[in-house]
Amino acid sequence: MNIGLIAHDAKKILMQNFAIAYRGILSKHDIYATGTTGRLIEEVTNLNIHKYLAGHLGGEQQLASQIEHNQIDMVIFLRDPLSPKSHEPDVNNVIHLCDTYNIPFATNLATAELLIKALDRGDLEWREILKKEGL
Repeated sequence: MNIGLIAHDAKKILMQNFAIAYRGILSKHDIYATGTTGRLIEEVTNLNIHKYLAGHLGGEQQLASQIEHNQIDMVIFLRDPLSPKSHEPDVNNVIHLCDTYNIPFATNLATAELLIKALDRGDLEWREILKKEGL
């Protein structure tokens, strides 16, 4: 499965720790991340990450495009809800697209852990069926 990872600056260390904790699960899948987040995850996990541009430079738009083309199966976006970002419209677009295309989406650590464990159990295999049927 294709997993998208994004983290605001204040949540990048948390994303690194998440990736370390769930490296075994993540290693079985294709990981896509915005530039800085992807580089930081690679540094601590040695996972191969497909990196977009940095989020504020268009990485979130690149992820959005993959979502629109049914090429992402799950998104974990550790957001900083306390600090508004200048590129918030791009963030909201990713959220909107995940809702539109039924992509499981987590914005905090608790939900991210539920999704990653569900992925490991096979609970998200319905995404593969949708992709085969072109939905």
